[in-house]
Parts: sequence; C-alpha cells; structure tokens
Amino acid sequence: MTPYRVYLPGADVKAPPVRRTSAINLVDRGRCRMLVLNRLQVEALLDVDALIDALASAMADLSAGRASVPGRTAALVAERDGFLAVMPGFVPSARVLMSKLVTLFPHNAGGPLPTHQAVIVAFDPETGQPEALLDGTAITATRTGACSALSARLLARDDAAVLAILGTGVQARSHARAMCRVRPIRQIRVAGRDPTKTAALAAELTEGLGIDARAVPSYEEALHGADIACATTHAVDPVIRRAWLTPGVHVTSVGYNRAGREVDDATVVDALVCVESRSAALAPFPSGSTDLLNPIRDGVITSDHVHAELGEVVAGIKPGRTSTEQITLYKSVGVAVQDAAAAALVIAAAHKQGLGEEVLL
Repeated sequence: MTPYRVYLPGADVKAPPVRRTSAINLVDRGRCRMLVLNRLQVEALLDVDALIDALASAMADLSAGRASVPGRTAALVAERDGFLAVMPGFVPSARVLMSKLVTLFPHNAGGPLPTHQAVIVAFDPETGQPEALLDGTAITATRTGACSALSARLLARDDAAVLAILGTGVQARSHARAMCRVRPIRQIRVAGRDPTKTAALAAELTEGLGIDARAVPSYEEALHGADIACATTHAVDPVIRRAWLTPGVHVTSVGYNRAGREVDDATVVDALVCVESRSAALAPFPSGSTDLLNPIRDGVITSDHVHAELGEVVAGIKPGRTSTEQITLYKSVGVAVQDAAAAALVIAAAHKQGLGEEVLL
C-alpha cells in the first residue's frame, strides 16, 4: 500500500493527483480499489452552487420516500459529553449508497480540533463494493451551510440583504459564505461569546466576501433589522428570541445542545417552521431537536406545528413564505441525504480531475 501522506488544512500545498494501483484481477480475489480523498481535496472539489442544487433534489427525494435514510444511532462518550453517530443513506436518483461516521465533541470548541469530525464511505449501489473513503468533516461543514442556503432560497424574502451570523466557528463561516450565493447580502453582522473571535471573523468575511461584515456586541444587536439570521452555536439559552426579531426575517438554526436551546418558544410559535425530515427532527436523541421537542413536551405546540419538510417546498407540495411580514424558521438536525448529495459531487469531480489516491483493500 502507498504510504500515507498528511495534508494539514490551510497548508500551502496542492491536492495531489490520483495514484493508481497496478491492474490485477480484483474480482477473483474479492478485493477492490478504493478512492481516498483528504480534506483539502474534498474542499477543492466541492462546488457550493452545485451542492445547493443537488440538495434540492436530495431533499425532494427524501420527502417523497425515494431515499432510504434510517434513523441516526450513536455511541455515547459521557465523560466528554460527546458521541459517535452513524448516518447511512441511499439516494437512488444520485446513485449514492454511503454512510457517515461523525463525532460531536463540544469541548473541542475553541481548540485546534472542530467539534464535528467525520469520515464518509461510499459503496457501489449495484454490488455493495466499497468505492471511496472521504474526509467527512469538510462535507459536514459545507453541506450544512448549503442546505441552510437552500432554505433561504425557498423561504427568505427575495430582497433579503442584512445577514446576522450568531456564532464564530466552522458553521458560522459556512453559513455566511453560502447565504451570499442565494440572496443579495450587503451587510453581515457577527455576534459571539468571544469579542476577539467575533472581530476576527468579521474581518475575515469582509476580506473574503467583499461585503461589509461587522462585529456587534450582542445577539440582540445582530438580529435587530436582520433579514436572515443564522444560529450556529452550542447555546444552552436561546440566542434567537422573538422580541429581537424583525418581521419578515428568515431564521436558520443548526446548533445542537442536548442541555439547551438556540430558539425560544415564542419564535417557534410565531414562525412558519420547516425541517429536513419530520421523523428526524421529532425523534429522540441523538436525532431530534430540543428546539422543537421541548415546546411539544411542554404543550406550547404540537407536532402538527411543523409546516413542511424542505423537500415538500421544493416539490411544490407545501407552500413557503406567504407574506413579506411572515417569520420563517428552518430547524436543521442533519440528514444523510445531504452527505450523500455532497459525496456524489466530490467523487464525480475527483474522477474527472484525477484527484485522490487509490488504495487496494
């Protein structure tokens, strides 16, 4: 086997070309070639605009029952408040059979490692043979922001121009970049717990996106007058509060904390609520959202308050926004079809561009 090489994120190296093993009769020996793609290669190959479009198709497949996505399962690491989750999925329209192994270790926040780390294994849907091993950390970050951008394309006002980013981590960056692709954003407001990180992210977004991005001292100030609000935190207490929202805002919430909430009850009650999957969003841990499960438990809303899945809006089965004053809320828990859609794009691009390394199993 070819020796491993390590490519560190941010290092000034080009993604290496594919390295192929010698031709042998693999079928007779029951062995297979697997394409391996590291994080730098995945980031270079994944086109966000193409991903947003692919996610629309994947979400429609999920809502129509054409995709097979069993419930998420997890092994708990209680002493670190972490877990390892398994997210398998089959999306026939994209010809993708895959599974993601993803960890959530919230105490990594602020350190050198991300809170979410993952790998994805793709299989041949005709034979079940393993085909590719991909870094899943980059895919998780990018597809989450891209699906929030899809929700904005479906639900935000067409003239939405002021974006509030709550949080300063990986998902804050992913969301800021993706939202600017679907709406004419002219100002970004960044709020977080650490003023130094908040200022640094605002400066990074200003330089990278060419948009006026400014650090603000509070979540309330970031939300005042915002047209789109992206909550990307590990908050215990809600960072999205109804009293802070302007009529017509579109809210996306992707944060997860088993012990807390990102969105308060009053926002959930007043908003048109959309999710990726009702069964996933309303399932118990490790799949469901406390932002919805807690108000259901407390009798504030019923499960019927969830208006639609994104795929139903994509397909025209359910309407989206019905007025400019309406508050819309996309609550994300993450589903495997999102990873499948992203993995399909990456693998196809890798074959086309000759990137990656083939190893013999």
